[in-house]
Amino acid sequence: MTLSVTNTLTGEREAFEPRNDDEVLLYVCGLTVSDDAHLGHARLWAQADVMHRWLEHEGYDVRHVENFTDVNEKIVARIGEDDLGESEPEVAEYFTSHVIRDMRGLNLKRAEVYPRVSEHVPEIVDLVETLLDRGYAYESNGSVYFDVTAFDDYGKLSNQRLDEIESQGADEERSEKRNPADFALWKAGAVDPEDIAEHRHSDPPEVDESCGQTWESPWGEGRPGWHVECSAMSMTHLDDTIDIHVGGRDLVFPHHENEIAQSEAATGQQFARYWLHVGLLQTAGDKMSSSLGNFLTVDDALAEYGVDVVRTFYCSTGYRSEQTFGEDEMREAEERWERLERAYEAAVDACDSTDAYAKVDDGAFRETLSETRESFREAMNDDFNVREAMAALLELATAVNRHVDREEKYDFWALREAVEAFEELGGDVFGLSFGESEGEGTVTLAEELVELVLEVREAEREAGNYERADDLRDDLAALGVEVQDSDDGPSFRFE
Repeated sequence: MTLSVTNTLTGEREAFEPRNDDEVLLYVCGLTVSDDAHLGHARLWAQADVMHRWLEHEGYDVRHVENFTDVNEKIVARIGEDDLGESEPEVAEYFTSHVIRDMRGLNLKRAEVYPRVSEHVPEIVDLVETLLDRGYAYESNGSVYFDVTAFDDYGKLSNQRLDEIESQGADEERSEKRNPADFALWKAGAVDPEDIAEHRHSDPPEVDESCGQTWESPWGEGRPGWHVECSAMSMTHLDDTIDIHVGGRDLVFPHHENEIAQSEAATGQQFARYWLHVGLLQTAGDKMSSSLGNFLTVDDALAEYGVDVVRTFYCSTGYRSEQTFGEDEMREAEERWERLERAYEAAVDACDSTDAYAKVDDGAFRETLSETRESFREAMNDDFNVREAMAALLELATAVNRHVDREEKYDFWALREAVEAFEELGGDVFGLSFGESEGEGTVTLAEELVELVLEVREAEREAGNYERADDLRDDLAALGVEVQDSDDGPSFRFE
C-alpha cells in the first residue's frame, strides 16, 4: 500500500506523489514567538515530526523547513514585561530560545533550517516588488496590498467565494484598500499603538510603536505583512513549488489562502501540491490557546508527564481529528507508554537470557510480528493514521508478554525481531525512547547529586554535627544508596 493523504486543497484522499521520486519538500508553519509554547502548538510539531519520520522510513530524503515568526505586534506588546526584553528582537530571542528548548525536549527531528522573518526582509521586499510588477498588488500611502480580485483562484483552499469573504486586516486599513478582502503585503510605518494595547498581557511600563522594528523599502519605512513571510521563506529555502505544506486547521483562512495567492501570482506555478491541516487540541470544550489562558506549557507538560507519555498521547489520535487534553487522556497515554516500555524491557531481558534458544519456534508469536509490521505500515500509509499504528504496537506488546509468561524456553529470533520492531517503529517513527529510561545521563546526574550530599555530610561531621550527618546517611539509604565510610573517605553504591 502506497502513502495516501487527505489534501485540503482538493478535499480528496490522494495518492502521494512528490515531484522528485526520492525527495520530499516539507514546509511547516511555525510559531509566532510571543509566548511560551503550549501543548496545542506541540501537537502540530509532533504530528509533522511523525510525518517527517515516516517519509524517511519509506526512503525519502526529507527537506523540512519550519519558520519562526519573530516580527509581530504580539511580540512588541510583551516588551518590558517580566524582564522579557526591552526591544522586539530581545523579546523574540527570549521566546525563540524557549521554543528550541521545547522542541529538543519533545525529541523532534531537527528541520533542515528554522528561518526567521527578521532575516528575510530582503526576500520579502523582492517578492512584493514582483507582485507589483505583475499587477497583483498596489501601493497605498506607503503600504502595499494584494488585490484579491486579480487572482482568479482566490478562495480555492478554503472553498469561499470572493463576494462572501469579509474584510481582512485592521479597520483603519479600509480607506487604503481597493477591496475589503485585500490583505497587506507591506505596512507603512511602525506598529499601530492600538495593536500593541490589544495584545498586552499586563500593565508594565508604557510601550509605544517606536519599540517595534522597521525596515527601509521602495515604498518607505515599514514592516512586512504576516502572510507574505511564509511564501518568501519557503521559496528561499525549498523551491517555488513544494510537496507538503503542514499547518494548523485554524490557518486555512486567511493565512494559507493568502500564501497560495501571493506565491502563485508571483511565480505562475503551483505553490504546494498537498496541504495537510492538523486538528486543534481541545480542553474543556475550547481550543487550547494562549489568548484563552487554558493551556499547559510544553515545559510544564514534560516535567509532569515526560516526553514519552506526551508523544504517546499525540500518537493516540490522527492528525486531522480534533484531540482532547485532560487528566483521563493523559492517564491513558501513561498506561499505554508503560505497557509498551514493559513489553520492550521484557523482550530485551528474555532475548538476553539463557532461556532464549535458536531452535525454539513460536509460530503464533512470529505471525504477530509479521502482522505488526504490516498493520503499522498500512496505517501510516493511510494518511498517517497514528492511532491504528499505535494499536499495532500495543498488539505486539501483548504478544511479547504472552510469550514470556507462558513459555519456559524462548524463541530468540522472534524476541530479537520484537526488540527491533519496538525500536524501529516505536522509536524511529514515533520518536519514543525505548531503553533510555535509565540512560547514562540519568545515572551520571544521580551520582553527582549523591556526591554533593556526601560533601555536605562530611562538612557536618567536621563541624561535630554527627547527628545531622547520620540523618543524611539514613536519608540516602532510604533512597537506595548505601554509604560506606573508610580511612580514604566515604564511598557509595546504588542498591
